[in-house]
Amino acid sequence: MAYENNEKKNDSVYSKRIKAGKRRTYFFDVRATRGNDYFLTITESRKRFDDNGYDRHKVFLYKEDFNKFVKALNEAVDFVKTELMPDFDFDAFNHEYPETEGEVTMEEGITEAKANDANSDNNHSSEHVDKW
Repeated sequence: MAYENNEKKNDSVYSKRIKAGKRRTYFFDVRATRGNDYFLTITESRKRFDDNGYDRHKVFLYKEDFNKFVKALNEAVDFVKTELMPDFDFDAFNHEYPETEGEVTMEEGITEAKANDANSDNNHSSEHVDKW
């Protein structure tokens, strides 16, 4: 539809990327509607094991549901941490991946993720390999 004119791509007013391991990235994008309203898209992008592209799953979250969503998410995470896995060290997974300066669009993030994965395939040093 309007992608050729970059109309749809430019609706993002904020973007945050979280790299989660070697093959998975999450994108949190605040997007604007034509009426200057805002909503959030949460996208999981996973590199396919056959290295043939990415699988993407997207959730649309509207402003009237923000508080309920955050509350339910926190309750679910707290339940896992306190009831199901109280002895697990969740802080061990707080490793950060290098971020680029500023905000990125999903397209830039996917392009960068592809380049990073291609580079990491060529560099087998232990500091570039996730230890799960």
